[in-house]
Amino acid sequence: MSRFTSLPPILRQAIAGRRLLKVIAGLTNFDQASVLSIARAAAAGGADLVDIACDPSLVKAVAAACPQLPICVSAVDPELFAAAVAAGATMVEIGNFDAFYAQGRVFSAAEVLELTRRSRALLPAVVLSVTVPHRLPLDQQEQLAVDLQAAGADLIQTEGGTSARPFSAGSLGLIEKAAPTLAAAHAISRALAAASPEPLPVLCASGLSAVTVPLALAAGASGVGVGSVVNRLGDPLAMVAVVRGLREAIEAPARLVGGGAGVAAQA
Repeated sequence: MSRFTSLPPILRQAIAGRRLLKVIAGLTNFDQASVLSIARAAAAGGADLVDIACDPSLVKAVAAACPQLPICVSAVDPELFAAAVAAGATMVEIGNFDAFYAQGRVFSAAEVLELTRRSRALLPAVVLSVTVPHRLPLDQQEQLAVDLQAAGADLIQTEGGTSARPFSAGSLGLIEKAAPTLAAAHAISRALAAASPEPLPVLCASGLSAVTVPLALAAGASGVGVGSVVNRLGDPLAMVAVVRGLREAIEAPARLVGGGAGVAAQA
């Protein structure tokens, strides 16, 4: 866990306090104008981290536009990470895999584990987040998360929004949309806690909204990652408003129980 010392203090505190908010621009989104708009909204709305495609030019552009906002780069090719880190990325991530499912590309547990080992060998000192594919049965997701910790991952991310089939309107529909990733966060966080005295933090992502981010924290997550709820909006002001709403949704449970430590005690 010593690699976390390389993170900016505010980012470390967000993970430790179980209130991390990451805004995801998209692993396949290489449109600089779009990525910059999302990053600026993330910074203005109070996000702790922006997750962008693994491209050094994008990293430099976001770092110049939002110098106080840490950058995570996502890819499924470990050989791409080093250049992005040299350009200013704070951490790297394998996945998430949602963008590939429509293409028929499915990632096995063995493949994700091998990508993790390669990434760790290439970047021994860089914080590494790894997504657990939601297409795996929950028991296999749990085992993969445990194996990923042993292989050198620093954070585990869940997904599941693309498999959800909500059929209700309003808040109920939003909960139905988030159900797969919430279930994964609950199962994985408990599997990691049972397997290690120092379990990895879990980041719950994909299909979340302001209604469901408190549920993710209650399920055991140390933070949340949100993508389409922000990046599908074309209006910069609307994006900022959504990020602020997500920030408020994360902070509200902490205020109700007396702070981040109280949230951890409740989970």
